[in-house]
Amino acid sequence: MTNTGPHIAVVDDEPATREMVGDYLRLHGFAVTLCDGATSLRHFMARQQPDLVVLDLNMPGEDGLSVVRQLKAAGDVPVIMLTATASAIDRIVGLELGADDYLAKPCELRELVARVRSVLRRSTRAGASQPAAGRSVRFGTKWLDVDTHRLRDEAGQSQPLTKSEFLLLKAFADHPRRVLSREFLLDVADARDAEAFDRAIDVRITRIRRKIEPDPANPRFIRTVRGLGYAFEPDGG
Repeated sequence: MTNTGPHIAVVDDEPATREMVGDYLRLHGFAVTLCDGATSLRHFMARQQPDLVVLDLNMPGEDGLSVVRQLKAAGDVPVIMLTATASAIDRIVGLELGADDYLAKPCELRELVARVRSVLRRSTRAGASQPAAGRSVRFGTKWLDVDTHRLRDEAGQSQPLTKSEFLLLKAFADHPRRVLSREFLLDVADARDAEAFDRAIDVRITRIRRKIEPDPANPRFIRTVRGLGYAFEPDGG
């Protein structure tokens, strides 16, 4: 099965480490591209922008700090650094260059997944608080105005949105046609409340469907992917 969740680029010159990290991220619902260094990462990014880069700092040739500098100069793709050295200097320089987090190698893979989700959540929220001016995304019978956090109909009438509903719609708008896991959506929507985890996100999706779907009982625009999560279909599937 091909994962269609947030896309992670794993950059490491050690094949065993690269494969292990990639397999574990795929196991947790992420789409993954493996790169053996800076050149292969650039070739990949010429075709597609990843949602996050997991980057080994200590690579032969062009090192990770140079890659961090280039990534942050070119855009705002989040970066988690991996470093096998005990030196605090590399970590400090990397963070000052704009890296979003770091882990020491060998890392605990469960912690890496938690860090990935945390950085993606912060990145999504930053995008929600500083949206592109005038951006609107159609969701079924409504339009989401990202810059004003409004959900409106064709006549311009606003539909009330809670903060978590807006964050969920923004996440779907940022990842059209990708399956987003409940775990990822819970983090994005800050929805870890007293309700059971799966039900917490399901209840919010049900409320959103009532607002955007022509027939909420037979949803076409926010589709349930059994056992995986939800996907936004801009054309109604």
